[in-house]
Amino acid sequence: MSANQNQQGKGNTGTPDIAYALISTIYHALQGAETEQQYISDAEASGDQETIKFFQNLKQENARRADEAKRLLARHLGQQQGGTQVQGQTAGGSSPNR
Repeated sequence: MSANQNQQGKGNTGTPDIAYALISTIYHALQGAETEQQYISDAEASGDQETIKFFQNLKQENARRADEAKRLLARHLGQQQGGTQVQGQTAGGSSPNR
């Protein structure tokens, strides 16, 4: 990795590492939730309530992780563009419409 890439934090993709990491996290969390839905269906077919609950919990946790990563990505992209507003909220945390 060149010194310029190190200073910019963009790695080999040309995209800031943090943005790439958050996007990748969102993708993998949502892909996991989708896969877990199939596992839930399989467990339901077998009637195994404990396994159903296990996969439901995994799916919910992956959805929560994806939501958190989306929030962080929006904040990060707002900072990259010099903005102070994220999803209708100012940097102080209040909505400009309130």
